[in-house]
Amino acid sequence: MKPHQITEVAPARKRRRRVGRGEGSGKGKTAGRGTLGQGARSGGNAYPGFEGGQTRLLMRFPNRRGFTNHRFRRDYQPVNVSALNVFPEGSVVGPEELKDRCLIEPGLFKILANGDLEHALTVRAPKFSAAAKAKIESAGGSVEELSE
Repeated sequence: MKPHQITEVAPARKRRRRVGRGEGSGKGKTAGRGTLGQGARSGGNAYPGFEGGQTRLLMRFPNRRGFTNHRFRRDYQPVNVSALNVFPEGSVVGPEELKDRCLIEPGLFKILANGDLEHALTVRAPKFSAAAKAKIESAGGSVEELSE
């Protein structure tokens, strides 16, 4: 080590910055906060990751916390095969008939395979599970898939 490489050891405690103590101090008037705006107010700094109201990067990625795809989700009301036993044999069961019997609300629905079908029906619905199709057809009925 050479004499010109020797530096002063940093103080054990750093002096705190005294702001708002006159223009000559270099931190007077606005005390280093700039002029107006959110950062100039007391308690006014935004949280980490705040992007001025723009959707945060964290929220923009689908594999991160905060992403939802609910705008494009389709909710289907479940209707079990066993619920179709209330209709007489050979009848055509569609959305209107299910609404009349209060089995569904207006909207999309899906026929599921819970329970057994006791007689043949023609069932018209937007969606069927594979097992429900098999049960309806094994009971002698037929399946018609409606466009959504």
